[in-house]
Amino acid sequence: MEPTSLQDFVCALDPASLPRVLKVCSGVYFQGSIYEISGNECCLSTGDLIKVTQVQLQKVVCENPGTGQTIELDPNFKGLFSSLTGTQSYGTLEELVSAAIYNSKQLPIWFMSTHRIDTKTRVVPQEQPLMLEAVETHLGTCSARCVLTMGTQTVNLRLPLSQKGTFWELETGAPRTLQQALQDPALRGLLLTCPSLPWRSVVLRPQYEIQAVMHMRRAMVKIPSTLEVDVEDVTASSQHIDFIQPLLLSEALTRGGPFPLTTEILEVPNGPPIFLSPWVGSLQKGQRLCIYGLASPPWRVMASTKGRKVPRYFMVSGAYQGKLRRRPREFPTAYDLLGALQPGRPLRVVATKDYEVEEMELPGFISLAVGDRLEVLGPSQAHGAQGGDTDILVCRRLSDLAGEEEEEECEEEAEDQEQIMLPLYYVGSFVEEMNDGRRYSLGDLTAQFSLPCEVKVVAKDSSHPADPLPSFSGLRLEEKIMEPFLVVSLDSQPGMCFEIPPRWLDLTVVEAEGQPDQPAGPLPIVTVEELSDAFYYHLRKLPAFENQPPPPRPPKRQAFTEPKKQSSKEKSVQSFQDSELQQPALLPKLKMKTLPKVTQDKPDVYSKINSKRGLRPTKSHTQDSDDEHDYEEVVENFRKTL
Repeated sequence: MEPTSLQDFVCALDPASLPRVLKVCSGVYFQGSIYEISGNECCLSTGDLIKVTQVQLQKVVCENPGTGQTIELDPNFKGLFSSLTGTQSYGTLEELVSAAIYNSKQLPIWFMSTHRIDTKTRVVPQEQPLMLEAVETHLGTCSARCVLTMGTQTVNLRLPLSQKGTFWELETGAPRTLQQALQDPALRGLLLTCPSLPWRSVVLRPQYEIQAVMHMRRAMVKIPSTLEVDVEDVTASSQHIDFIQPLLLSEALTRGGPFPLTTEILEVPNGPPIFLSPWVGSLQKGQRLCIYGLASPPWRVMASTKGRKVPRYFMVSGAYQGKLRRRPREFPTAYDLLGALQPGRPLRVVATKDYEVEEMELPGFISLAVGDRLEVLGPSQAHGAQGGDTDILVCRRLSDLAGEEEEEECEEEAEDQEQIMLPLYYVGSFVEEMNDGRRYSLGDLTAQFSLPCEVKVVAKDSSHPADPLPSFSGLRLEEKIMEPFLVVSLDSQPGMCFEIPPRWLDLTVVEAEGQPDQPAGPLPIVTVEELSDAFYYHLRKLPAFENQPPPPRPPKRQAFTEPKKQSSKEKSVQSFQDSELQQPALLPKLKMKTLPKVTQDKPDVYSKINSKRGLRPTKSHTQDSDDEHDYEEVVENFRKTL
């Protein structure tokens, strides 16, 4: 086949003959674009092979040959087209019939009138195709027997040969639809007429979109037929050529098989590694991989190490077979306590930090001391000092360990019912009180307890000899994520499989020849992967984590009195007075049962204890001016000096 333009090839193409292989004989390059314009291929090189699989009509441009004007038609245009046999018109029907006989044409012939024809029974619209079947004498007048087709209705008419007008002979045959006119080779390039168009004659110029496969192109290539490129049909000599199409792991996951699939890596995504595993370094161009299918189960658990200055992060597969034991959880805020509370599961904690609530900020709230045992009851609201409602966590104070005297048991029972109200923004320190020595699987642990959860791996995964988790003193199971993974093995190491998330490690591969060896029994899969710090923090930014509401912020402290402006001398005197007359800080409020027994009989012991520590009684601040104390004389002398 001789080279031809792409437009001419597509117009003459029979869709039933697809697919066809074309060779580009002259390339074309558009400035300002590398590969695509509006999603279409626009850069073809000389010698490229194109396997055309489908051709779709995009639009049809109708051109008036006389004026050069154009209009665009939709592929679903409903008008009918007929072909004009020439450029000559006739003034009467007799001239039309005489020209047909002169040119040795046999009846019937097709014609049209550029003017409306009025008869006794019907009005023939202008430019409406008519079929002239015969010439006969009717009622003494020589007439033309014609057939008018209007949709599904056919009407017989008799028109006198003396009928005047402007008549045009049409190509023999019934009017055609737009698709029929484009597919008929005999009408290609001819003048056509259509009653639905404003011009008497038009030329149809269709524009197609070609869908093709090219070598080493991952997606289907879309090429406009108007691209100025010459092609040659080489289908007959290209039967042995295979068009290699790259494949992303995400595409292999979407199409769902067939598995196992032998592939070869073409490209590895740029960027720092997401896993800190030995097999990551083997993912290079040219490495052969075997994809066994979708990993099961589809969930993973993110974990971080405890007890280390620099934590390490892991992603643990749901198929992990190690055994875990719960460890007491630590809660830095009351909000964390609320998040760990589960219906039907009592949560008991021990305070490891003193907490003194300001009476003016939260009136009626009770303070905590180190060692207080609490049982978390649930959330509530309380009226704050500044007029708004404050979200709180209601807890119940529990008794201390056994061993108290019998006479104090009644008092302890009363204290068991004492409720503690903690604001959710409270920043303290709590440790979970638990006595659970059971060994859990990862699936049972995540099903029975909410995350995050503190655990210790007491038995490693037997299917993963290099399981690193038992070597850590503790792990924090952070979050459970749902993400599809593919089970993959290296062609050089078929005995060990690992899991790749196509969402974050989307390799570009190509299908390779050969069938992989299917190992006997279950696949040996690495169930623990260490994460890089950057990838771990990237995971924490996912929408699944962003939906978690932040803890409440503490209310802003408002000053109840506005201090007056003072001069520099007054500030000096006042600061000196404040330093000398400053009231000693109060000691933390202690629980009544932890005080010595004598405090219940002698209420002045607390004052004696303070005086022994060098703290002055508070009544010294309320004495009259004639009280004889050295520090008052010093202040008076200092004032005189100023």
